[in-house]
Amino acid sequence: MTGEVLRIDYVELVADDFAAARHFYSEVFGWEFKVWGDDYVEILNAGLGGGFRRGDRPVSDGTVVIIYADDIDAVEVSVKENGGEVISHEKFPGGRRFLFRDPCGNVVGVWRKDGSV
Repeated sequence: MTGEVLRIDYVELVADDFAAARHFYSEVFGWEFKVWGDDYVEILNAGLGGGFRRGDRPVSDGTVVIIYADDIDAVEVSVKENGGEVISHEKFPGGRRFLFRDPCGNVVGVWRKDGSV
């Protein structure tokens, strides 16, 4: 493994409706996309490589993709306004987060650092 960087490099979510996924994530997070044919859409400016692969089984049980936002409250409003469903809130030492279900059924989180416990 000499010379290799062992780190998380890419995250994929599932979408059965690429237009809905692109609209939601561009409106809420400002992400841009590159369409690679009928079965894949790449996320271009999310801080970590990623994309949406075609499928009807959303990522909703298990590993959760969590996005950092300075203005978590504004993001929560935008999630709701753009068809997402907020499903939980949590405070923890040094921060807080909420989880939401996107229009394709994926469960994703948003967190921010703060002094709350």
